[in-house]
Order: sequence, then C-alpha cells, then structure tokens
Amino acid sequence: MSTPIRYSITSNDCAAHLFDVTLSVDVPAAEGQIFALPAWIPGSYMIREFARNIVKIRAESNGKKVALKKRDKHTWQAAPCAGALTLHYQVYAWDLSVRAAHLDQTHAFFNGTSVFLRVAGQEQSPHVVDIQRPPGEQYKRWRVATALPELKAKRYGFGSYIAGDYDELIDHPVELGEFSLASFNAHGVPHDIVITGNVPNLDLPRLSADLKKICEAQIAFFEPKSKRAPMSRYVFMTLAVGDGYGGLEHRASTALICARADLPVKGKSEITDGYRTYLGLCSHEYFHTWNVKRIKPAAFAPYDLNQEGYTSLLWLFEGFTSYYDDLFLVRSGVIDQTSYLSLLSKTINGVLRGSGRRKQSVAESSFDAWVKYYRQDENAPNAIVSYYTKGSLVALGLDLLIRTETRGRKSLDDVMLALWQRYGRKFYTRDGGLGVAEADVEALFEEVSGVALKRFFDRYIRGTDDLPLEDMLAPFAVQYTDQRKQQLPGLGIRVTRGAGGDHAKVVNLYEGGAGHQAGLSAGDLLVALDGIRIPSSGIEGLLARYREGDVVALHVFRRDELLQIKLKLKSDDAPQIKLEAVAKPVAALRKQQAWLGG
Repeated sequence: MSTPIRYSITSNDCAAHLFDVTLSVDVPAAEGQIFALPAWIPGSYMIREFARNIVKIRAESNGKKVALKKRDKHTWQAAPCAGALTLHYQVYAWDLSVRAAHLDQTHAFFNGTSVFLRVAGQEQSPHVVDIQRPPGEQYKRWRVATALPELKAKRYGFGSYIAGDYDELIDHPVELGEFSLASFNAHGVPHDIVITGNVPNLDLPRLSADLKKICEAQIAFFEPKSKRAPMSRYVFMTLAVGDGYGGLEHRASTALICARADLPVKGKSEITDGYRTYLGLCSHEYFHTWNVKRIKPAAFAPYDLNQEGYTSLLWLFEGFTSYYDDLFLVRSGVIDQTSYLSLLSKTINGVLRGSGRRKQSVAESSFDAWVKYYRQDENAPNAIVSYYTKGSLVALGLDLLIRTETRGRKSLDDVMLALWQRYGRKFYTRDGGLGVAEADVEALFEEVSGVALKRFFDRYIRGTDDLPLEDMLAPFAVQYTDQRKQQLPGLGIRVTRGAGGDHAKVVNLYEGGAGHQAGLSAGDLLVALDGIRIPSSGIEGLLARYREGDVVALHVFRRDELLQIKLKLKSDDAPQIKLEAVAKPVAALRKQQAWLGG
C-alpha cells in the first residue's frame, strides 16, 4: 500500500474567514514536488480559479524552509529536498454557496476542491485528513458532517477521515458547526439529514419521511430486484438562509442551500410551493448519485480539473435528471398528479419564454456551458437555452414518444436502466467504468427502445425546434391549454429591486416585447408611468388599468440620467401553458398511470 497523503484543516481566526491547512508528503518527487488546486468543481461547469483564495503558502522539510515556485495560476513546485515535505497555507473562505468554502463564527463549510492541494503523481494514494475543531470555548458544541469514511474520528466528531484517492477526497464536502440532525434508512442504507441555520419549529420527522419515500423509489428504480444502493451511507447537507437556492451533487452526499421558509413546519401538513421546490432539489441531487456521478460522459471519465471538460451531453445528464427529479416526487407519492402537472407547466412556460431556444440547441448549450450558461448576462433569455429545462422537456418528449411507439412496452426508464447497467454500476469499483461516448448515445437509445430516433435528435437535441408537447401529451389524458389570450398588457421585462430598494430595476428584456421595442435597457430603474410612481415590486399593478395599444410615458433612470420613454403597450407574450389531467378515455388514463406511476 502506498504512503498516504496527509492533511490537517482548522481555523485559528474564523472571523477572518481563514482556513489553516497543512499538507504532508512523506516521499516527494525527487525533481521537486508539484502541487495544484483544481480550477473548477465537478457539477458546476465554470472555471472558478479556487487558487486565488490561497493567501499565503510556505514549505518546509526537516524543519528547514523549502523554496516554492509558482508555475501557473494554480500550480506550485517545491525545490528538491531530502525527507518528508510539508506545506502550510491559508485559504480565504467567504463564498456562501455549495461550490466553494465559507467560514465564520457560526459555521464552516468546504469542498475539497477549494482547500486541498493535489500532490502531482500521487493522486492514487490514500488521502487522510485530520479535521480539527477551531480553538475557543464558542466552538465546543461544533460537530462534523460529511460522508467521508472515518479513520479515527467518531461519527460527527473531529478527528481523522480517509479517502481512497484524491478524486474521492474532493467528492465529500464537509459541514462544521451546530446543526439539526435526523436519520432514516432507505432499503437498508443509512441516510442523514443535516440542517445548518436557525429554523424555528423545523419538522424533521416529516422531512425524513418524505425523503425516505423519494430515496427508496429511486433506489428501486435503478435496482428493481436487489434494491441495492451504490453507496453505503448518504448525507443531505442543507444550509438554511433567508433567501437562497442551490445544490451540488457528490457520490455519497449533496450540499444544498434553501430559504428557511421552504422547510416544513411542525403542526402544518400542507405541501407549500417552497417545500415542494426543496424536495424537488433533494430529488434532483439524489438522482445524480447515479446519473453523472457514476453514469458519466466520456469527457468526465476522468475529470481534468485544470481546464474545461467539453461535452455536448449535459442535456442528458442534467436535463434528464431535471425530468426525473419531479417525476419521482409523484411516483413516490410525496405529491399528487395535479401538483406534478403544475410543475411541468411551469417548466414549459419557462422554456417558451426565451427566444434563445430558437438560436441554440441543447447540444450546443451543453458544450458552451463554460462560457454561456454559467456566465449569463442580461441578454441570456434571448441568446441561450437551458440544457436543464429544455433538456427535461427533451426527456419528457422521448419518454412519451417511446411509450407511444412501443404501445407501452418500453419507455425512457428502460434507457436509463441500460445506461446504469452498462456504464454506471462499475464506475467506482476495482474494475472501473467507462464514460458515455457522444457518438454512442443515439444508437444506444434506439437499440434499447426499438424506436427510430434520428428525426427526434435532429429536431429537438441537435436542432432548435419546440417539442410538440400538446400532441404528445394528449394520448396520456393530459390537456395542454395556452391561456395567453387572457393576459394584460406588459412590457416584456423581468425586474428586481434596485440598490436601496426604492425602484424596480430591469434585469432582462425579452426580444420583441414592448420594452425592447421602445428602447428600455437592462439596468434601467423604473420611476413613473404617466406621472404615477412605479413601486419597487414592479409595474404590473399599474398596467392593469391600461389596454393593448395605449401609448404611455415611462420615466426611468439610466445610470444617473432621467429619461422619458414613449412606449406603446403590447399584450404580454409570456407563455401561459396549463396542463390538466382529463377523465377520458380510459385507455389514456391507463397510459398516464403507467407513466406517472412508474
């Protein structure tokens, strides 16, 4: 067995948001050991330059200083030395997200990609990390939440943890602090729920019961006979804040951020929109345990964390996951069919709202994620399409098409199972697994389903056509209605509260809308409509008194200049698709039950 790479991490100054990290290498490279920090984190496709947060670094061997040379933006090389080599460095951690690291007096969170330098050439060695409690009485009640296997530490305790290699080390985020904790078993696998943040009257038993249903449904989906999960333990880690949303998948855990109002309240049994959204997020990240963490595109097998990893398949890995996340809410019985169709309507309306869907295919969106999807600007709705949302509609369309063409004998479920059996099951085993090659996807889908799919791929995956969902849903007893004619005039804009909260600020203008045609711009602050002050919440209430074709005077601040814009109102073209289950015919209802029931 090779000599382990050893880390320790703590903080001697939480108020300064600084992690203190020590890295020890027993046998450094004779020509001078190279160290590097990843430039991005798997699951979030953007170069983030984590090394910029290393504020100081030094090396020593046998008590003597060793020179370090910076080779590039995230790589250092130590001078040759005799004996073990130790690095001491500090990492600034003030990114309140699931992607990096955050530290203050209330809690600590880190992903390994932000804090653990890679030892070049020794990535396959075991990696041991000693997680130390910050000094001070105020941290006495802190605990450790992570899916990393314990070495000498007790569960939830400070001490040493171990990973089989560097890839495993950075695939287990860590939460430190005082947190609420609940556990449940899903088909024999222990699952933990960790909630950090002040959440009064949090109903953990209800959350445990709902997540148990979702997790068991997904485990049984991929392994219907054995109901065997691909991990021995799983941890849901959630930071509850005033307003937030996000998640990032890992092989045996997920890091989440949500609004505290989205979490269930003791004594209240209804499923609020916020709680339904949170459960959908949990379902999404849990489905990634199979789809993207183990069933991977070839470009990610293995990851190259020094540079972008280009793939045109994110519509399959993120889009299909976005389809199955809400589908498993209804299949598990957590929500009913009416709620599911409402969620599906929302997705359809979101995709149809932006004209970018006509300019970029989901395959192109996947490839350009690094420079477009993750770097969106004010023109994004008019320039790009989301491989998450349009990808989920692609999955829906494929599912309905395969079910229709095969008279219910096959579905997208069969395709996902084939992907799991051929690519995913072995990925983290000794035999290893292969990534899904882009050239093989269409043929695999056709082989498993028995349906010719080239036209579908050309039009809706490689092309930019809208899916004919109205026609596709009709055989499944779902009515597709466009209620756009009932809408009031609008400006075709999206707003948020501007700095100071006194004015509504234009964030996006939709191509062809009244605002775009009149010359409004992103960043404009809305002041008055026909001499009446526009509230900071937006202009919709004032527009209710107008009709299509009315000409109005709009006053806005652009930077520090007050402008008057004459604007002819148009009917707001925002999609208003509504999906409803219908009672007949009986054959269609049976198809609907097979689809939504699994």
